[in-house]
Amino acid sequence: MDGRLRTFIEEQPLFFTSTAPLSADGTVNLSPKGLKGSFAILDELTLAYLDFAGSNAETIAHLRENGRITLMWCAFQGPPQHRPCARPR
Repeated sequence: MDGRLRTFIEEQPLFFTSTAPLSADGTVNLSPKGLKGSFAILDELTLAYLDFAGSNAETIAHLRENGRITLMWCAFQGPPQHRPCARPR
């Protein structure tokens, strides 16, 4: 993650997480996040967030099943930033 992308992410007040089960008949779980101080970039390959609201049962169940999660930020000011998704370690 380059400095420009890191700066963009750290400046955003809101982000979204999305997970889904492997089963074709399962549902996607998409959640807005954004409490100030609840997101951190630990290093070039590691991000962390505190999940405060809701039961979060679907998110953790999906992550335990397949380890896949998508994080998305919206550019509320300035131009959007796009980068290819990284695979989880």
